[in-house]
Order: sequence, then C-alpha cells, then structure tokens
Amino acid sequence: MAIKLIADSGSTKTEWCLLNGKKKSTFKTQGISPYFLTTEQIQTILIKELVPKLKNVKPAEIYFYGTGCSNATNVNFVKKAFKLVFTKAKVQIDHDLMGAAKALCGNKMGVACILGTGSNSCYYNGKKIIKNSPGLGYVLGDEGSGSYLGKKVIQHYLYGTFDEDLMDRFNALYNTSVSEILDAVYRQPFPNRYLAGFTKFLVENRGHFMIENIIEDGINDFFFNHIYKYRESWTLPIHFVGSVAFGFKDVLKELCNSYEIKLGTVLKSPIDGLVKYHS
Repeated sequence: MAIKLIADSGSTKTEWCLLNGKKKSTFKTQGISPYFLTTEQIQTILIKELVPKLKNVKPAEIYFYGTGCSNATNVNFVKKAFKLVFTKAKVQIDHDLMGAAKALCGNKMGVACILGTGSNSCYYNGKKIIKNSPGLGYVLGDEGSGSYLGKKVIQHYLYGTFDEDLMDRFNALYNTSVSEILDAVYRQPFPNRYLAGFTKFLVENRGHFMIENIIEDGINDFFFNHIYKYRESWTLPIHFVGSVAFGFKDVLKELCNSYEIKLGTVLKSPIDGLVKYHS
C-alpha cells in the first residue's frame, strides 16, 4: 500500500496525516496560503517544519487541500513547491472547500461550509462541487469567519461601543493600543490571522448580550449571504467545519432552526474525514 500524506491547510495552520499502512501520524505546521506566500516560502516551510516530522519516511502520494488553491495559477505554484521537496511523489493540490466537502459529505450530496479563520460554502453532489457562493476574502467577505467576528470585536472596542465591563476585560486580556491594532491590520503580514485571534474574547465572554449579538449577527450574515442562496439548503443537510463552527455550534443550531433547515455534521477539523475518504 502506497504511503500517503494528506493535508488540510487554512491561513493559520496546516494539519497533516501520514498514512503508512495501518499506522497514522498527525502533526501541524503553519498555514500555507498562495495569497500570502511565494513558492520559495512554501518550500521553506515544507523543509523546515514538515520534513523533520516525517522522520525519513517518503510519501508516494500527497493530497493537499488548501485555502486559495481554487485557481490554476495558485495550484501550480503550490504544486511546484511540493515537487521541489518531494521529487518522486504524486502530488494532488485542491482547494480547502473540496477538502471540507469530502470530509463532511464523503460520497453523499450536501451543502458544505467552512467557518474558520475564513469562510466558504458549496453544494457538493457527492463527487464534485456544483455551486460555490463567491468567497471574497477577509476584506470584502468571509462572513461568519474568525477574521470577520474578530473585526467586529475590534470595531466595538475602538468605537467605544462595548460597555465599561467589556472594555476593562478587553484591556486586561490584550493590553494593546489603537496604534498597535492599526499597524497589525494595515502594515503587518497575515492581518486575517491577527483579526481572527480576537474570537478568543468572544469565547471567554459568552453570555454577555453584546458578545452574543456579535456572534449571532456575524454568523447570520453567512447564512443570509451564502446558505440562503442555495436552493439545495431546503432539502439537504448543511454541514460545517472549522474552529468557529465548532466553537459556536449552539448558534448554528439556533440559526438552522430559525431558517428551517437541517443542521448536519459539525467538525472542528476536516483531517479525520479526509483520512477516511482517502483510505
């Protein structure tokens, strides 16, 4: 049986699983996104962070599902980085949405959604993606994602919308300033990751009406702009994967009830589903 290396990569982290016969090894590296990294930078991540964890095992087949790998140009330069490191392996690069669909639906029809650092969704017919609501990235879209919710937290803080109690809690947790926040968002690399980091504040302050409003409104924006527009949503289960989806599962359930649609599987990460699919 061929040794397989399977990966699911978002902007923040990549989860890997090495399948060597019946033996499974899992590990993590930083996220690999063609929107933020060059071929050379991806190659460096693979050499420095991934290869040492493989412990001289050479995969024959690599299946990489990553954010930003939805067009041929991005796929080609991610593939080039892999081929430079794993010269003899068969390499298949696909986007993270296909990875989510396979992990959540397997070979069945369904609507598959990602709510992690970013967000995306599709109607999957059991073999391929038939419809995809446009993913516009963290500046124009990513409704319901960590970066989208984190942006709302920052806005509430900088505009002074939070009440005194939440302002104090925010200052105690982050000890930052307006200039530091603006610098991180507009000048530093990976602003989407930075913004997504503020979802921690939402998790730690559940129950406060302002916090609940941010979570519910942000995820509802995803339902209204994306899920609501698939007519398949009314007949098929809606599946979710990602840290935001998993962390706010109760909100997903409430929104599905209010939209009168069926909530399917909710996973924190697609990697286990992908391992099952490729096994």
